[in-house]
Amino acid sequence: MRRRRALSALLVTLTVTACGDHGGTPADGSGEAAAKPVVGVILPDDEASSRWVEQDSPKLGQALRFAGVEPVIEHADNDEARFASVADDLIRRRVDVLVTTPLSAVGGAAVEAKAKAAGIPVINYDRISMGGHADYYVSFDNLDVGELQAEGLLKCLGDKPGAQIIELQGSPADNNATLFADGQRRKLGPLYDRGALKLVESHAVDKWDVAAGKAAFTRMLDANGGRVDGVVAANDGLAGAAIDVLKARGLAAGRVPVTGQDATLDGLRAILRGDQCMTVYKPIRDEAEAAARLAAAVAKGDLSGADDLATGNTRDNVSRRDVKSVLLGADLVTRDNVRRLAVSENVVKPAELCAGDTAPACAELEILVG
Repeated sequence: MRRRRALSALLVTLTVTACGDHGGTPADGSGEAAAKPVVGVILPDDEASSRWVEQDSPKLGQALRFAGVEPVIEHADNDEARFASVADDLIRRRVDVLVTTPLSAVGGAAVEAKAKAAGIPVINYDRISMGGHADYYVSFDNLDVGELQAEGLLKCLGDKPGAQIIELQGSPADNNATLFADGQRRKLGPLYDRGALKLVESHAVDKWDVAAGKAAFTRMLDANGGRVDGVVAANDGLAGAAIDVLKARGLAAGRVPVTGQDATLDGLRAILRGDQCMTVYKPIRDEAEAAARLAAAVAKGDLSGADDLATGNTRDNVSRRDVKSVLLGADLVTRDNVRRLAVSENVVKPAELCAGDTAPACAELEILVG
């Protein structure tokens, strides 16, 4: 297993004085405790991946409160108009920092321009707005995530020369999806080029929409005469879409390896059943804590402390600038190490992971329920 890179800077405790619209001494001189800085957060949706509601929202809320700021967390419901409306409301409320996961670069950049005009710093969380105005960016090494997906597929394929591969990529408006695909091509591209593998077709699914992914996969599979040896699915939601189609054709249960990402409950259960080959575990707790510490430092006016946390840079080729970044590592997850996630990392509850048809696999892997 590839070990996550530790970022010791994230363990720094920031003890600074609060400032900004929500801080300071009360005007009446009462000496009462100053109000905490407020951090507004906009997360995308729960349709394309359940991680945003199941993991990011609670972990961000907990980490922000622990860092000494008050969180206001909203969801955009995968709708650009709602994303903009929620942002407008948070800007009107004069939050000290705005943390956003943009649905698209254009929508994200528009919100960031408004925040900048209002003097509100912006942190891009998980996704960056290319051409935008974010002051900081917290995410994972998404090229590495794509490489892990390719590694997992190749391991599951084994020695199968000329294996036919269908790619179900993420939203073309999401820069992360582009990076995942670029990372995959680092390992799969040379194999496609020399004929060791055959790329049937690659399709980018708008908005990561699972129903659209299922329709696209059905079309690509039919166009190839119903033949496929492996599926590169960019996340667990799209993996589930492909698996549904494969099951209907009698091709599931490990006969066709399918990749994934996000280590969702559904994805991990699919791995235990043998329907999905692998997923990628991105430690959301680490990402949430990194974003919270960074947001707290900025909200409290400690920009040098924030810069100490953001030790990396991400190049925005559209606006031709480097965005100060925190980039975390990820792990490849297969059946063999699901137990660690369920027990040691506490990513999913064993009782939910092992319910129903996954119970035999849990017993075999000694994942204890109760």
